[in-house]
Amino acid sequence: MRSQIEISLLGQVPISLEGLGRILNEHGFSIVDTGSDLSSLKLRGEAEEGVCHVLLIDGMVDTMGPDFVTMAAKAFPSSRIAVLSDRFDLEVMIECFRAGCHAFMIKDISSLALVASLRLVAMGEKVMPSGLVEALPDSAHPSAHGNGINHSFTAVGLSTREVEILACLVAGYSNKIISRQLGISEATVKVHVKAILRKVGVQNRTQAAIWAMGENVPSADKESCDAECTGHCHNGDS
Repeated sequence: MRSQIEISLLGQVPISLEGLGRILNEHGFSIVDTGSDLSSLKLRGEAEEGVCHVLLIDGMVDTMGPDFVTMAAKAFPSSRIAVLSDRFDLEVMIECFRAGCHAFMIKDISSLALVASLRLVAMGEKVMPSGLVEALPDSAHPSAHGNGINHSFTAVGLSTREVEILACLVAGYSNKIISRQLGISEATVKVHVKAILRKVGVQNRTQAAIWAMGENVPSADKESCDAECTGHCHNGDS
């Protein structure tokens, strides 16, 4: 028997929430709460057996950033979080998933696709927008070895330093921040980035980051990096 799906709607545009509520009600979802900020929603304990609660955040990540997902996940630890965004931004999407969201959807999604996505979320699946396809590496692009993208992490032969820099690319850091984090010059960072792109067989750092995520390469720790970058950092070559 299909689990009951309860939805709490969170957003700052009442007419948008009203439209979402109408669509979801028509497809059998139970709208249990609606609010304009986290404090206006009822806190939820452990879900009852056979019931899945989804917190659907409409547009607030666009104005408040991925950190809002972190706050939502802490406030609703037993809920699954779905984000509706005005636009596709790869780095924002990555940060949202790291913060604990289960779906990142763009508002041009059809009502049927929205319904299907929320059902997948209720089943424990992760949902990403179709716009992600455009950011994926082109498998037909020749690598340095003429065989396209090297999909195996062990096969590409990255050095320890290149793995560190790749983790920073996954975190979305600029060359300047990477240089401060690792204590090397920006010029050295650029050399390593070029080597990474060549070895992996991709055209840009975004594609390299997507490949790394698929290979489960851990990202750089944002908090420690931010803390270090606020202090006094010395540049040097690796």
